[in-house]
This record gives sequence, structure tokens and C-alpha cells, in this order.
Amino acid sequence: MMIKNLRNVLKSLEKTKSLCMSHFNRTIILNKNFCLSHVHQKKIENLFKPVPIKPSKDDNNVGAELTGNVIEKTELLKILNKFSLKREIRLLCMEHGIDEIIQQQAFPSFRRHCIESSNLPVDLHIVLSDIVQGAGHVDDIFPYFLRYAKLIFPHLDCMDDLKQISDLRQPANWYPSARVIKRKIIFHSGPTNSGKTYHALGRFLNSKSGIYCGPLKLLAQEIYHKSNQMGTPCDLVTGEERKYAKNEDFPSKHVSCTVEMTSLSSPYEVAVVDEIQQIKDPSRGWAWTRALLGLIAEEIHVCGEPGTAELLKRLCGTTGEELEIREYKRLTSLTVESSALTTLDNVQPGDCIVCFSKNDIYSVSREIESRGKEVAVIYGTLPPGTKLAQAAKFNDPNNSCKVMVATDAIGMGLNLSIRRIVFYSLIKPTTNEKGEKEMDVISVSQALQIAGRAGRYGTQWPQGFVTTFKPDDLPTLQKILSKSPEPLTQAGLHPTADQIELYAYHLPNSSLSNLIDIFVSLSTVDDSLYFMCNTEDFKFLAEMIQHVPLPLRARYVFCCAPINRKMPLVCGMLLKQIGWPFSIPKTILDLVHLEAVFDVLDLYLWFSYRFIDIFPDANLVRDIQTELDQIIQQGVFQITKLLQNTEASISSPYADDDIFSTSHKKYNNHGNKAPLKGRLTERLLAQGLLTPNMLQELKKEWDRSSTSSINSSSSDNDFDDSSHLKKLRRKRTKK
Repeated sequence: MMIKNLRNVLKSLEKTKSLCMSHFNRTIILNKNFCLSHVHQKKIENLFKPVPIKPSKDDNNVGAELTGNVIEKTELLKILNKFSLKREIRLLCMEHGIDEIIQQQAFPSFRRHCIESSNLPVDLHIVLSDIVQGAGHVDDIFPYFLRYAKLIFPHLDCMDDLKQISDLRQPANWYPSARVIKRKIIFHSGPTNSGKTYHALGRFLNSKSGIYCGPLKLLAQEIYHKSNQMGTPCDLVTGEERKYAKNEDFPSKHVSCTVEMTSLSSPYEVAVVDEIQQIKDPSRGWAWTRALLGLIAEEIHVCGEPGTAELLKRLCGTTGEELEIREYKRLTSLTVESSALTTLDNVQPGDCIVCFSKNDIYSVSREIESRGKEVAVIYGTLPPGTKLAQAAKFNDPNNSCKVMVATDAIGMGLNLSIRRIVFYSLIKPTTNEKGEKEMDVISVSQALQIAGRAGRYGTQWPQGFVTTFKPDDLPTLQKILSKSPEPLTQAGLHPTADQIELYAYHLPNSSLSNLIDIFVSLSTVDDSLYFMCNTEDFKFLAEMIQHVPLPLRARYVFCCAPINRKMPLVCGMLLKQIGWPFSIPKTILDLVHLEAVFDVLDLYLWFSYRFIDIFPDANLVRDIQTELDQIIQQGVFQITKLLQNTEASISSPYADDDIFSTSHKKYNNHGNKAPLKGRLTERLLAQGLLTPNMLQELKKEWDRSSTSSINSSSSDNDFDDSSHLKKLRRKRTKK
């Protein structure tokens, strides 16, 4: 019975061999052009990793028993070498999808597997035995090699399926629930301060149910508060936070959320998608595309720059929906001044100096305060509470603070009463499509967005002005602001969790990072409408948690976390290792560290909403975060003092060798990487905390001083984290 079954197997393989060999005539006449047609696949083929297959160690050599012949290893090696070197065999491999890159791995692996196995598969042993005895041909090995190649490279059997999964040419079809209803799309088109969002929100507030999707937490929080104040119960949903107008048992029919958190399963009467021009963002653009195509809403009000109109028309064309465009003009005038600021002595009440680096933020703030003027400071890494506190101080007509220094973080998400925008520089670091940092002149869109913050309808500064700090920059700014933003041509896309799970089904031994690489390489995108968003941050996190045993879906969610790829994903730094309880920062380094800690706490909250069993202390972390926000606010209020303390430390003759490791020893204990080797000044320059100009000033001050006081930082006090946590928990219990 066993021999009969073996004969059937052999007959089946003979048919396969005949089919393969029928291609020889065609294969032999293939020339170099055929090989060149596969060159574009080399990059893709490099991504496929071979699955290890252990050679057989079974002592029962059935093949030898049937043939009566034990094949010598030296004879076997000769046959396999001859087989792998044949040009016809290599061309036949090409025809079966085995590219040169895979051949370089498959042939040695097949040869090694055959040599190291105690016994070969019965059918292969019989074929090899026939070749040794002169009754077979070396070409007869091909069907067995093909079978082995498909075992170590599973994609050879499912390449068509993989390409179909990563066919992204019709993303509108990913959202069937949105396609079965008739949606009305209204585009509110206009510049900053034109009232476009105001009109869209009017429809939102008066609807039976609605969702607001904004680019920033601050904007989502603003709409949440405004809705509830105006009598429309509204809940808040961000990556790190859930708030209810009533409570979680009675969710409101209106929701304000960050765009990534947009629900595509709940139906609404009205949806508002704000700052739609962000659909072109190389990292986050996919979230706007997803919201626009997938929202289940009767009316979708889209707000943004006029340059987005044409792209929106074409996207609506893919869904069979019409686009209604409502155009708005700026409510207040905006004047480009004829002269630059030139010196900070010319700063006036209502001015906002816009900088594109923390270095400039620190130095400009200090220079203005040295002139006896109070400064409000806003930049991206500050906690939301601190930003709002600084904005409130600046907006208050009765407050002594009349000047603001900020990054382009003011471009969205904050209502500010600014009279004049002053561009300290026009050079801004940007991220290209590959995720690489570049320095370039700000775009027309960015310049208009920032400049448009000057002069706000209904405030003490209804008329806006804009200029530059450097005279040489003013003609460039005038030229930029005279242009209209370039029309948007593409919307961002990103692999979904469902698509990656299907990939994992076909390629079960591939890592998540490897799956993403293969998906992107095989993806087909209609580049007249879409582009693939940058996946480098996603892959970075995937590689960092590869060793953690997690289901693929959970692993995917972890990799979507809003974490800076330069900051290690070390969850153990939370609570015990972040240095809690906190003290008021004494130097700029202290402030930067506390801002990073706030981001880590944000990350914990982000995870807690998705993996509550693993991150159960959300309420405790939120209390700690509130405390930290207050401490950061105190640090920002006295930012000039922090700069002076930092400079005093650098001025010390011992600073370059000892001060950093002594006064900031706690940073190493908090799970951060050890500081860079070398002089402190070099480290501060490398970290962007000190500019060459600041360094020159410090050297001059040092030369003028024969001695310099050492601003020694107090060393870390040992404390029992658990006792502090218990105290905080007792406070919560009393509340």
C-alpha cells in the first residue's frame, strides 16, 4: 500500500516536471532584456526573509530502501552544484518568480538542506538516485527545488494575493457604510481669520448629532468647551483623554475629537473636518483622507485653504458625491510692513516674534525681558495647560505681558490677540517624504497660516501687520505672501490593520516592520490622487517592541502611538523612574527634561485607553500630569532666570567636565540615554540648547570675569516613590 502511494506521488511529480520542462524552449531563447525587466523587483525581493527549515534527522531512510542505493554526499554535492549552475535552470526560476536575489539564497539553502539531512524526501531520493545511475537528468531536480523554494519563501505562492491586498487605487471602497448613504459635502474655503470654521460650527451646534474632527488636542478641547457652554452637550475624545458632558453611561450625541480618533462606525447628522489642507501632510495626511472618505454623516463640512478645492472635487468624484464650495474672505485687513524690525528695541505691545527653533525662542525671550518687558512663550512641546495659560496671559488687556515669542505652534489651535507677526527667520526645519529632516524657506501655505494670526476680528487688534526681524528677509516674505498656496494634488494613505493582518496570514514568519516594508513596496497607489504616508516612525516602534510577545493587532496599535522616534520606548521609566515628585526647574535642561516627562505621561494615557489591563493607573497618571503642568508653567514664567542659571553653570571652570554629570545625573536614572561624550558646550550645541551666538556672548562674559560663581544644583534626594504614590492615592480617595 505504501509503495502504491509513493508511485502516485511520483506520477504527480512527473506531471509537474513535464509542465515545467515544457517551458524550456521558451526559456532558453530569453535574452538579457528578460532579466533586465526584473531589475525593478530587486529592492522588493530583498525584503523577503527565508523561513528556516531544519534538515531531517530521521534514521529511517525509506528512499534508500526503495532504490537499494545510498547516495554518497560527494556525489550528491556534484549533482546539486551542476544543477544550480545551469543557465537554463536559472532562467526557469525567473519564470516562476524566483528572482536572482532569491536564487542567491535558495540554491545554497537547498544544497545545504540536502547535504545535512540524514535522509532525503523519498521522491527526491529516487530522482537523485536515477541521476547518479545515469537513468535521469539533472534538470529533473527542478520540481523539487521549486517545492523547497516555496517553503522557505512563502510569498512565491501568494504574490498575486499580496499585490491584491496592497492595491490602494480605490480607498473609497474601504468604507462601505459611508458609500451606502447620500452624503452632502460642503467645503468652507478661505484664509485664516475668514470665519470659515465659525460657519461650519454653527451647523454642528444646531444639529441633532455631530462630530468635530480637528488637527490638535487644543482645538478639540476648545470646541468641547464652547459646545457645552453654548448648551450643546458635547464629549471630548483625543488619543490621551475622554471627557463626557454628563458621564460615560450617558454619552452625548456630539463629539469633539482629534482627527485620528474619528469614529467611522457611528452615524451623525453633521461632521466638521477642520484644516483639510493637512491631508497633504507626509506623516498624518492619511487621517484626513480616512475621515473625508469614511465618515457616516448626512452633511460633511470641510474647512481649509482654497488650494484644496480641486483635490476635494476629484476625491468626491471617486465616491460619486458632489462638492459644494462656499468661499470666505478675511474679516480683517493684513498689511505687510515696509521695514523690518531690525532690533528687539523696536518690539511693541501686541507683537508676536515667531521662531522656528527653541534656541531662538530662548535667546529672543531673554533679550526682550532684559529690556524690561514681560514675555509669553509658546512652543510645540509645552503641555496644553501651559500653552493656554501663556495665551491667556498675553490676551488679557489688563495683564502686564504684551509680547509673545512663539514657534509656528500658534498657526492652529489657539485664539490669540496679536497685532503684528514678526518672523525672526524664514528658514524652517521640515520632514520630507522619507522622514528626513531638511532646512528650507517656509512654504506659502505656512507663511499665510502664521501671518494670518495677526489682527483678529472682535479683539483689541482688529487690523493685522506682518514683518521680519532681518531686513534681508523682508523682500522674501513679501514675495511669499503675494502668492497663493500651490493647489494640493495628493491625499495621504497608510496601511490599515486589516490589510497588515492579511499580509501576516500569508507571511506568518515576517516581523511587523518587515510586513510594512513589503506592503509599501508592493502597493499600487493612484499617484494622480494619493501618496503613501511616511511609515518610518511606525517601523521604528515596531522594531523596538519586536521582542515583546503581542498579538499582531495589539502590536499595530502600539506602533500608532504618537511618540517621537528619537525618544526610546521604555515604559519602565513611568512613575518610578521619571523623577516624581517633581521640583521647579532651575535650568533650561531641567525644563526640557520635564517637557519630555510630560510626553511620556501622555503616552501612558494614550496606551491606557487601548490596553486598560496593562496600563491601569490612568487616573493616577493624570493627577501627576496636572502637577507637572503647573511646575512647567512656573518654569516658563521665569525662563530668563533658567537661561541665566544655565549660563552660570557653563561659565564654571569645572562645567565642561563635571557639572553636567553632577547636576543632571538624575536624567540617566530616569531611563534616558547617557549624555553625549565631550565638552558640555559641545553637547548643548548638539542638543540645540545653545546657539553659537550665545556661546560667543558667554565667552566674552567669562573673559571679563576673573572668577565665576558656580551655580551648583542640589543633588538628588533619595525618596521612596511608593510612599509618594500612596500619598497621592490618599488625596484622590479624599476627593
